Amino acid sequence: MKIYLGIKFHEDNSNKEVIEGITNRINELGHSSYCVAKDLENWGEKQYSAQDLMTLTFDEIDKSDLVLIEFSEKGVGLGIEAGYACSKNIPVHIVAKKGSAISNTIKGIATHLSFYDKYSDIEIKDQLK
Repeated sequence: MKIYLGIKFHEDNSNKEVIEGITNRINELGHSSYCVAKDLENWGEKQYSAQDLMTLTFDEIDKSDLVLIEFSEKGVGLGIEAGYACSKNIPVHIVAKKGSAISNTIKGIATHLSFYDKYSDIEIKDQLK
């Protein structure tokens, strides 16, 4: 299954370890992953206009079987990605570190919600479009 990972963007890549931990976990579970910061922007080496970035993001979501949103830290872009996937009938899984607050709007479109302490706690429910 191809999984699009949405996570709060940090220009300084301060959450690179989190992105790598989750994408490694996705791969361990036998799936492929795609994350804009890692796979499109190559950790900030490539830059795109806001319009091009969103077009490319939506194209990748369209090609995905599932959207996994890491919601330990809220962000407008995460809501956009989750809402877009939901509108396309692509399952939206929300994961967050234990103790994180999850908004009701995100809960309302999530097909699965779980919390983790370590990356190995993350499971992918086998839901295809």
